Amino acid sequence: MKYSEKVNNMHCVARGVSHENSPIPEEGKWVNAKEIKDISGLTHGIGWCAPQQGACKLTLNIKDGIIEEALVETLGCSGMTHSAAMAGEILPGKTLLEALNTDLVCDAINTAMRELFLQIVYGRSQSAFSEGGLEIGAGLEDLGKGSRSQVGTIYSTKAKGPRYLELAEGYIVEIGLNEKDEIIGYKYVNLGKMMENIKKGIEPMEAIEKASGKYGRFDEAVKVIDPREE
Repeated sequence: MKYSEKVNNMHCVARGVSHENSPIPEEGKWVNAKEIKDISGLTHGIGWCAPQQGACKLTLNIKDGIIEEALVETLGCSGMTHSAAMAGEILPGKTLLEALNTDLVCDAINTAMRELFLQIVYGRSQSAFSEGGLEIGAGLEDLGKGSRSQVGTIYSTKAKGPRYLELAEGYIVEIGLNEKDEIIGYKYVNLGKMMENIKKGIEPMEAIEKASGKYGRFDEAVKVIDPREE
């Protein structure tokens, strides 16, 4: 390390107080983090691409600075979906710093990585106060039955009003309307459960029926419509 002549000629003044960095909460304890290996936790981050065409939700489970588990969920861009497939291969096994400085192919995924990095190094992880943290596999719990992302898709126009297409329960098959043509409920198919039924050997139509359900006052509807066709 090279010092300028001016600095070399300065008198050395002792620092009387040790100004330690602030500890951050990690997996049920306070950690004075100084290196990447001092960082642990599970958390989520959201990213978006430059034209804001699509979005990415990234979930990482980090132990001792190393990414042990990654969940990449994308929305609104077909190219991002393929980029997510690559990110799923790239991220596990890397340190948090390596991942921050790795091209994850898509702007939205890179942005999610940046936002998640900021959260976790400042002690804002989802598992900050969970003693021992969360086990590897905890990321799958966000997906629920059938290991599918929860997606909400609503399409609406001024002329024709809203159409529920997919909600937390699943794919919307029909929406029920009252006498004022207001939505009062819907019938849905949980695609994750449906596919599990089919894999078990259940005939497709029966598999659909077993994975179907109703929400709200669907049975009281005076009119039922297909939101994709009517």
